[in-house]
Amino acid sequence: MNNDTLKISNVSYSGGNSTVIAARDLVKTFDDFEAVRGVSFSVNRGECFGLLGPNGAGKTSIVKMIYGFSPVTSGELQIFGMDVAGGARQIKARIGVVPQEDNLDPELSVKENLIIYAGYFRLKKDEARKRAAEILEFMELSDKADTEVSKLSGGLKRRLTMGRALINSPDLIILDEPTTGLDPYARHLLWQRLRRLRDSGTTMLLTTHYLEEASQLCDRLVILHRGKILEEGAPQELIDLHVGQEVMEVGVREEWRETILEIAGNLIKDYHVLGDNLLLFTNKGKELAEQVPLKAAARNVPLLYSRLRPSNLEDVFLKLTGETLEGKGCNRFEQD
Repeated sequence: MNNDTLKISNVSYSGGNSTVIAARDLVKTFDDFEAVRGVSFSVNRGECFGLLGPNGAGKTSIVKMIYGFSPVTSGELQIFGMDVAGGARQIKARIGVVPQEDNLDPELSVKENLIIYAGYFRLKKDEARKRAAEILEFMELSDKADTEVSKLSGGLKRRLTMGRALINSPDLIILDEPTTGLDPYARHLLWQRLRRLRDSGTTMLLTTHYLEEASQLCDRLVILHRGKILEEGAPQELIDLHVGQEVMEVGVREEWRETILEIAGNLIKDYHVLGDNLLLFTNKGKELAEQVPLKAAARNVPLLYSRLRPSNLEDVFLKLTGETLEGKGCNRFEQD
């Protein structure tokens, strides 16, 4: 079998419904703490949908409700057209989960971890062995099949955890911070596998606080902050909407900030202040990069530095979470 392909599922939905997850006014509370505060979103068949936000934003609370680990406090949550509470057993049988923490059996081999896990889904022994071999090849773990899990690197363990989530040919794969703690090389290897799953038409729900990860993998995403959805859309659409194509970073002391904004004028779409750094969001980067240093020098405004770069989701997140309640220009970046 070519390790670029892997049969995931035989997806079947009644009535031609292509909605895999439908959440409406979803709330999750722990005692007097509201972790999820009335979120609504839907995930369509065949897409990679992202829940993007910092730690504490509510991402994991949402996915735990989806795969039935944590009950819904209020609101509506349907998976495959079934209520998550009433259809828990049927839903779990059709979901693969990659949790934040690896929960592999360290004393068993790589192959044994897959085969034993297949038993939870009542796969016959021959089918389980065949499926395990396919997954090992797809995840590029065939040469580690007989290796004890305790002897694997962190990156290999994550690949095995992801492969195990595919053992039941799931209709939906939930990836909860799948690359947290990995070095950049291991992270990119895992992204390759996820892209191939996405390109094969696999439906994926991804939670992450890595902005590059969301940009690389997600067809659509929601930006979560303190349990609420701030924005929803395709990554590039959100970038274009909120910050434009480029960002000019200018190092300037507070007393000169208004002068720089006056110089930038209508060349910028918006701005964000981060300490002594002024981020100028623009669709006219070349002109802005020429005008700001030139006119700043003419007014004897000292610039600590300036550079022009492409905009990204991090800029969107900074802008959205740094706004005041009145929705005016931001002057700080709040963290959870």
